[in-house]
Amino acid sequence: MRIGDLDFGAKPLFLAPMEDVTDVSFRVLCKEQGAAMVYTEFVPSEGLIRDADKAIAKMHTLPEEAPVGIQIYGHILENMVDAARMADRAAELAGGHGADVIDINFGCPVSKIAGRGAGSGMMREPDKMVAIAKAVVDAVSKPVTVKTRLGWDEDSKIIVELAERLQDVGIQALTIHGRTRCQLYRGSADWTLIGEVKNNPRMHIPIIGNGDITDGPKAKEAFDRYGVDAVMIGRASFGHPWIFREIRHYLDTGTELPPLGVTERVQLAKRHFGLSLQYKGVPRGIYEMRRHLSCYFKGLPEFKQTRMKLVTSTDVEEILDTLDYIAIKWADAPLEASNVYDI
Repeated sequence: MRIGDLDFGAKPLFLAPMEDVTDVSFRVLCKEQGAAMVYTEFVPSEGLIRDADKAIAKMHTLPEEAPVGIQIYGHILENMVDAARMADRAAELAGGHGADVIDINFGCPVSKIAGRGAGSGMMREPDKMVAIAKAVVDAVSKPVTVKTRLGWDEDSKIIVELAERLQDVGIQALTIHGRTRCQLYRGSADWTLIGEVKNNPRMHIPIIGNGDITDGPKAKEAFDRYGVDAVMIGRASFGHPWIFREIRHYLDTGTELPPLGVTERVQLAKRHFGLSLQYKGVPRGIYEMRRHLSCYFKGLPEFKQTRMKLVTSTDVEEILDTLDYIAIKWADAPLEASNVYDI
């Protein structure tokens, strides 16, 4: 599979862009665990054009996480064009590696974004969506991709026709989440329409499937049954960055790895925590790591008190000591993969 000059090989696994999750430390860790492509958190176009420090900081990427996509969102064409040009110059503006791909977020369903007409709110204005995509493609040198959903609601699943239109204005890959905006994350993802887009004889760009991929067998079905070129993993990676290694192993061998033990999870949590402190410092690196730390050990028995200590402490050494305590106290605790993360 290729996007522009980027060659990902066969059946690659991508880390989905997720607000407050896919920061630089988590992206680096997922890359180390086998993600072929990672994406930044959503970067607001309005924030970029106002030179807001927080928005610009989200575009900071590292060479070790490449290839990496910077994802932008917004609903005003001119602002999206200006933001895309800034993303194209991310290495200059935010430092680091910059963008290998510029991705447009036409898929986020949360009210504060979709309710303003951005993200999946664009599904109600497909002509405007296509116009923004074309304007961004024409404005930048990097490959432009899009992430979107099936439609606004059950009565407006427009993705098959929309995919053709987006391709025709120059996007180089399309990620489809198999739900409508109105579904949010409820119910099951509908992969049949993703497969219909992929098997449309008019489509020639890569189609990336997203939604409910939680293990190797589900990823294999996505590739084999629906023919997608890549699979994007979102919520199942939260507190479970090694999911990429597990799925890659299954795709390559047909066998599942045993659930990762507590000792190994502690080692990964320490690695993740160290990266968070390295790139964000204290106290921010502690605060933004809390949502991850508690999820690493989901499913451990009688863990509530220790979990509270992990997510309330502001002392680096105390957190590290707590992780060491977890490795000793629960060293032999059995953990089923399905109990470890939320999807």
